[in-house]
Amino acid sequence: MANTGDDRRPKYQRIADTLREAIRSGEYGPGDRLPGENDLMAAHGVARMTARQALGVLRDEGVAEARKGAGVFVREFRPLRRRGIQRLAQQQWGNGRSIWSADIGNRSLEVDQVTVSEEAAPEGVAAVLDLAGGESVCVRRRRFVLDGKPVLLATSYLPAALVAGSAITQEDTGQGGTYARLAELGYGPVHFREEVRSRMPSRDEATRLSLSAGTPVILVCRTAFTDAGRPVEVNEMTLDAASYILEYDFDA
Repeated sequence: MANTGDDRRPKYQRIADTLREAIRSGEYGPGDRLPGENDLMAAHGVARMTARQALGVLRDEGVAEARKGAGVFVREFRPLRRRGIQRLAQQQWGNGRSIWSADIGNRSLEVDQVTVSEEAAPEGVAAVLDLAGGESVCVRRRRFVLDGKPVLLATSYLPAALVAGSAITQEDTGQGGTYARLAELGYGPVHFREEVRSRMPSRDEATRLSLSAGTPVILVCRTAFTDAGRPVEVNEMTLDAASYILEYDFDA
């Protein structure tokens, strides 16, 4: 709820709170044009810069987007609910389904900018995968685009010797993806560890994810382990924070 009673809050923040509440209540729906700077100046008795800052807050939060020459509009893209536990269940990839199918329903997902290479293992990755000095990794880089909006950059590292000659070294890994192929090799993952943090994006990340100014990214680093405890994949993911809700549903 907007904290309009706190006189110490900057005017632009109070205006942003009012607009945000109007969006939440449905007064402005996805794709609707928000009041412009002139409208806000007249309605709230503020300077243009204050009105501009208020709209900037909503853009930075990913709630609204500016369209050149047209104004500021409520963002139409629906955030993706990332079900952190269900998506990695063996019944997903073990039955030939993408782990993304737990998240997207009938929405349109495209994977582009796919590259696969063999490279020297970065120091941190080599330590996690318990690789000896000089061992290389298979590196899979790709971008995920949902409903036409880039939402995720992912880079997976797998021991090159373990996956050599398998479909994991190809751009298309087939039904069930990398985890299904690892299972076929006798190294199916049964345990996962994810580390989550956040920061502002690099210029390259902002460009590839088409991020609005001020939008942070969520970093998820996932390690996959076999039943013997062997780490077989490190997956470093960069998520558009405005496009995601992270959901973890588990029993007590």
